[in-house]
Amino acid sequence: MKEEKKKNKRWVRRRHAIITSLARSSFAFVVKAKTHVKVQKFDTRKGGPYLILYNHQTAFDQFFVGMATKGAVYYVATEDIFSMGFVSKLLKYAVNPIPIKKQTSDVKAIMTCLRVAKEGGTICLAPEGNRTYSGRTEYINPSIVPLAKKLGMPIALFRIEDGYGVQPRWSDKFRKGKMRAYVSRVIQPNEYSQMSNDELYKAICDELHVDEARVTGTFKHRNKAQYLERALYVCPKCGLSDLYSHKDEIKCQRCGLRATYTDTKQLIGKDCDFPFEFVRDWYDYQTDYINSFDPLSHTEIPLYTEEVDLSEVIPYKKKKSICKKSEIALYGNRITIKTGKEIMEIPFEQASAITVLGRNKLNIYFGDKIYQIKGDKRFNALKYVHLYHRHKNITKGDENGKFLGL
Repeated sequence: MKEEKKKNKRWVRRRHAIITSLARSSFAFVVKAKTHVKVQKFDTRKGGPYLILYNHQTAFDQFFVGMATKGAVYYVATEDIFSMGFVSKLLKYAVNPIPIKKQTSDVKAIMTCLRVAKEGGTICLAPEGNRTYSGRTEYINPSIVPLAKKLGMPIALFRIEDGYGVQPRWSDKFRKGKMRAYVSRVIQPNEYSQMSNDELYKAICDELHVDEARVTGTFKHRNKAQYLERALYVCPKCGLSDLYSHKDEIKCQRCGLRATYTDTKQLIGKDCDFPFEFVRDWYDYQTDYINSFDPLSHTEIPLYTEEVDLSEVIPYKKKKSICKKSEIALYGNRITIKTGKEIMEIPFEQASAITVLGRNKLNIYFGDKIYQIKGDKRFNALKYVHLYHRHKNITKGDENGKFLGL
């Protein structure tokens, strides 16, 4: 009897719409004060429910969607937010997000989306799966197309512009500047039913593609470059390196190369002709460098060693601290984590996924465990993801593969 009752319990509940409506004005005030965003209204109650797809630029993107829409929206969110104890229970009660395992094929998440659609709920997700580090929309997995067609809902493409100028992923600070968020196009089921998968994929990618490697206004803050080393770890002069930021400047600690990050998002060399105008240009150089790098020739001496906090994520429950001061070492074919006298070795070919969360946390999916690595403020999690995928591409015979996990 209990099993039958649990099975028939609805995902979409009336309280979600009530709580969202009551909270909307409060969080809209806070979000506007922080980001100076201009949000264009879009009533999901007319012609809906919808599948809302958005490009991912800031930590507040879901709030922009909430400010634009009416009624409840069911956001697809990574399992990390479901592992925070009481806070996770509160979120589940209030808005019931749809959990998904990052960078993995999550059949359960797909089934939940189908369930929510059947119950008349609007679903929202970022098909990139990651916030952009470069200012340009990241890789969108083509699997979004069969999911969209299976759901059979109108697709609302929600475009966010200049969010990277206001709050780059690598920064803790909001800059004073303008941005906007709006539904740029709605594709109805009768329209995309006539489209091939490739055509629909192209339509989604084109509409959500935003590239902020251009001057679009000013974004002011006295610490504009601070923590840029969370996104960058390759120096154009000396290769794999250690970068350090302070106020509006980024510096290579090995060769001394320096650049200033300006109010217009442009980079200007200090006492040199700097080779990149925007972070995107440097980021592209970095990915090209890794895609020509031979990780298999770097298996004896670590490329990097760092002190980190090590935890285990218990999915949908909590995070369990393992060791506050661990030593992580990155090799071309593995990661090792030293906790006291013990050393855990994680060969890349045995890890099912390595992903970056938030600004600079690292999740390692190894066996039936999920390990979370949290370094200091300047920790760069991205290099672990990039090296893992470079090794993966080479060992599966795709040496010219370009995808590095984001």
